[in-house]
Amino acid sequence: MVGMRELIIILVIVLLVFGTKRLANIGSDLGGAIKGFKKGMKDDDAKPESLDQKKPDNDSQA
Repeated sequence: MVGMRELIIILVIVLLVFGTKRLANIGSDLGGAIKGFKKGMKDDDAKPESLDQKKPDNDSQA
């Protein structure tokens, strides 16, 4: 198991490698990506209902 001491050491190493500004940008980008993913999943849940209504139109054209 990873203890508190190991987590602090890893955090310090990451801060030294990436720097605080770059680390903040990475966190911001990751948060935006997660938010976009959740929004896409929510939109995806709404789409099947509208696609079911459009299927007969697509079948008649093909």
